[in-house]
Amino acid sequence: MKKTIFLLFIVILITSCKERTKENTSIKEVPLTATQIMKKAHEKAGGDFWRRPKSLTLKGYGIFFRNEDSVKHENHNMWRAFANEKNEAHKANGKVRIESFRNGEPVFIVSYDGENTYDLRGRQEKSEADKRWASNFGYGAIRHALDDGYQLQKMVDDTVANKAVYQIKVIDKSKGETFFGIDKEDFKIVKVAFDTPRGWHHRIYSKFFSKEAYSWLQSGQVDLYYDNKKVNTIIWEDFEVNQTLPDSLFVLNKAL
Repeated sequence: MKKTIFLLFIVILITSCKERTKENTSIKEVPLTATQIMKKAHEKAGGDFWRRPKSLTLKGYGIFFRNEDSVKHENHNMWRAFANEKNEAHKANGKVRIESFRNGEPVFIVSYDGENTYDLRGRQEKSEADKRWASNFGYGAIRHALDDGYQLQKMVDDTVANKAVYQIKVIDKSKGETFFGIDKEDFKIVKVAFDTPRGWHHRIYSKFFSKEAYSWLQSGQVDLYYDNKKVNTIIWEDFEVNQTLPDSLFVLNKAL
């Protein structure tokens, strides 16, 4: 009798353990939704402060590749004034200035003042300018990914630098598509990809750093590719957020 009761107790205990194991396994296997992943990515990047900045200043240097050769631009800087809304991810909005110098001379300077685009030749024709910005603008879609009118779609998982990432497609209000790679381990935003007039474009973000003054995680290295060919690597050494940027910074003329 005692032996029967003991065996029955063992059976109940084993069954109970199996049920608990099934419950725990079930909990672990519940996948995150695209929205949940995006919220975690926003939190990791800096939360609301990162999501809605007024301006961003980035300073560093760049390495540009031409066939088998590479050229270093000792100074490569960007200033960005952000608009509150973004309806089209791959269309210029807000204001931006990008400049790159080698041996003290400008290799290129390009800016957008909210209406017109300028380079070292002066103001550009709109059609030419639109193609330029469509080949570069895209990352900003992730700041607005949780806005009304945007849609998120979870794609097949990917890898970046041998690390597993979630791949999320962000569809903007104009149905433009931008793909983001988000690290599965810590939810850093490590990749952006989208189609452009110049070809399929993707960027890899790495070497992240931050500053005590800001709730902001900044990538220290950005590798840029078109049609899987690396065109440049940008090293950001310092950044500032929400500085007052004068309108004149974004207007160029041929005298520069």
